[in-house]
Amino acid sequence: MVTGVQGVRAGDTARPAKGRFQRPGLRPVAITGLATYVPPHVLTNADLERMVETSDEWILQRTGISERHIVDKGVATSDLAKEAALKAIAQAGLTPADIGFIVVGTTTPDMMFPSTACLLQHKIGASNAWGFDLGAACSGFTYALTTGAQLVASGAHEHALIVGADIMSSIIDYTDRTTCVLFGDGAGAVVLSAAADPGFSLIDFECEIDGGGGPSLCMPAGGSLRPASHETVEGRMHYVKQDGQAVFKFAVRKTGEICARLLERNGIDTSELDLLVSHQANRRIILSAADRLGLDHSKVVINIGKYGNTTAATIPLALDDAVADGRLKKGSLVLLTSVGAGFTVGCVLLRWGI
Repeated sequence: MVTGVQGVRAGDTARPAKGRFQRPGLRPVAITGLATYVPPHVLTNADLERMVETSDEWILQRTGISERHIVDKGVATSDLAKEAALKAIAQAGLTPADIGFIVVGTTTPDMMFPSTACLLQHKIGASNAWGFDLGAACSGFTYALTTGAQLVASGAHEHALIVGADIMSSIIDYTDRTTCVLFGDGAGAVVLSAAADPGFSLIDFECEIDGGGGPSLCMPAGGSLRPASHETVEGRMHYVKQDGQAVFKFAVRKTGEICARLLERNGIDTSELDLLVSHQANRRIILSAADRLGLDHSKVVINIGKYGNTTAATIPLALDDAVADGRLKKGSLVLLTSVGAGFTVGCVLLRWGI
């Protein structure tokens, strides 16, 4: 259990914090818009039973997933991102022309180049924005949020669009039951702006990588090391490959560690948290990490059951669901956390302001 000074409860004005987003010379930054989008087609566990040797019971016991959304042929990551982005911008009371910076966290760009951020900028008409894609796998949203916040905090831009979007079905081998049951497609977006009230803003972040974990979760071919060839295609090397046990152990340990470190640095007791919003990779990983923190399960958002692992989109999807069911409200103290291929690890502490 992390110990520290007591904080305020949801709905109250937060005390000043000492996090990296609140250092002298930086403007406080808040999430001012949030929206998500998933394609309408649903792939259930029953559907997968007819495609590969698996069962609904096996999938539920090991992952907590019941169904996931899958795109139709010809739909790209930028298409999903567009739907979420336009809604998030509208919720923030802005137009696309108000956006100065776009960062898209994705593992499944439309193509190698141009970036999905370029394609998205054109599709939504954000004529005054520049941006790029960010590759951090399942930590794509936390890394993108951290990156965009720096530009708003510094005063370089008034508004930034942060997107986490992936079409994982495009790189999943539906003959491999160890991976095909896990993933779905989706997108989420938030708008970051200078906070009207510093008490409701991003507080702090912590990120790290461990490149030694690269082989445990990767797509072996398609890059400069192994360009596409008959050999790589026949070897099914353009699909996600995973050492499930190695990923599970690392994710549980690192989620607990990075969350505890961030809370301790800000003098916040675990009991003060209103919500833990973790990357939705596996129900057991999320609850195991919560137990390590000593956090009551009622404060943990889990929606993997209806979406599966949408990689960079899982955290905004979870935030959106938490808003819808009333668990996330203005003043909530929230911890976002993720572990992804690389390995990448990210954590963001914030006071919700919308």
